[in-house]
Amino acid sequence: MGIADDSGIFRLASVGSYLDALSSITAAMSLKERSDLIYLDKSLRRLWGLGQNVILCWSLEESGVSVVVMPHYSVASLAAAATTGASGPDDPVRPSEDFFKALLSGKRQVSPRRLDHVARLLGAEKAHVPLRAPLGNHPAHEQIIETMVKRYSITYVPSRAVALFDIVGFGLLHPFEQMAQLNSLSYSLNSAQSKLLEKEIGVDFARTTTGDGFYVWNRAPDADANVNLYHLMYLVLADNAIARRKAQGNTVPKLRACFHIGSCYEFHQAEGLNPTLYHYIVGDVTIELARMIDRALPHQILLGDFRSEHRRPDGEPAQLDAMDFVVLASQSVRRLEGLELSGERIETIKTYLTGTRQADGAFTVRRITINDKHGLSRQVFNAKANIYRRNAEPILLGIEDRLIASLEVLNNRSEHLAARRLPETV
Repeated sequence: MGIADDSGIFRLASVGSYLDALSSITAAMSLKERSDLIYLDKSLRRLWGLGQNVILCWSLEESGVSVVVMPHYSVASLAAAATTGASGPDDPVRPSEDFFKALLSGKRQVSPRRLDHVARLLGAEKAHVPLRAPLGNHPAHEQIIETMVKRYSITYVPSRAVALFDIVGFGLLHPFEQMAQLNSLSYSLNSAQSKLLEKEIGVDFARTTTGDGFYVWNRAPDADANVNLYHLMYLVLADNAIARRKAQGNTVPKLRACFHIGSCYEFHQAEGLNPTLYHYIVGDVTIELARMIDRALPHQILLGDFRSEHRRPDGEPAQLDAMDFVVLASQSVRRLEGLELSGERIETIKTYLTGTRQADGAFTVRRITINDKHGLSRQVFNAKANIYRRNAEPILLGIEDRLIASLEVLNNRSEHLAARRLPETV
């Protein structure tokens, strides 16, 4: 039996059904292999202990699968100590922060020797799950076990794009209006994803509610995932803008949005006696977004001052800052031309960061320093998008730069940067 998670992606409700869905691959597996995989998942769930423990890594052995298991609070304590560099007399050698990040990112399968090293270094339990048939002879074995282990673990993602959509004035609404506006925003998210799929833009978006909005991110690991999420943000806001023009009553939300790229941790919360089938995220990127949105104006789109990974045409990695990222996104946004919004085809989309016009007609980019309620400051950019449709009024998303310059609501300081073109080598 399968279920659809909050991103609309079909997920499998159990390992048994997961194997059934892979019947073309698992047909070569013996009944013992299939039953051992199901038994292994039950054993991992028992070691997980309703969310009390974290399974950090695993290794194949002749007689079964070995794993390193540790209480989640112990992982948090060791990670915090690694970050601060603190150590005690009984534990003079602590694992470094880089050790934890490397352990919690990428593949969880390690060699038996590496597994023993991790257990000794962390003072963690090494558990062994004996199986009737040795696993590892079929290419699907490792993939399935890796998926199982990550469901009972934590994953560190060093760089991930996340968009935050926030409903303005949500707490002042009647409960029925709150429900209607959240449902409207959810529909706009689904509609935007459907439109990207029409253009064969590979998407694997996930979302989690903030109570008065949603965090949205792309599960896809490729270099285009961040840019695709940026396009999704504007399609969501465009669908919302059209709905607001047609709405009767207070059923469609007034939105503000933020976009940022940074590190985060992914995990599965307990739901009943099992971990959820979809991810939650928390980390630097969500913290930054929460503080940015608190200073955003209604209808405003704020972009964080980040650096992101990208691959050049020659395949070499490159670092892009936020300004370069927007230039890159504006080049690929042409892929969305031809899509229909409210029955009218998109002819042109322009996405940009706002600034002031200079004497020669060129524009600068305004970088704003905002202060949050904790007394911390961060730099952001004001983003806009203009969507021009055939036989219809243009959809203008975001707020104009002159509004930022004239209002002190943001309590901001700003500087003007020269607009730039993306280097040919990127």
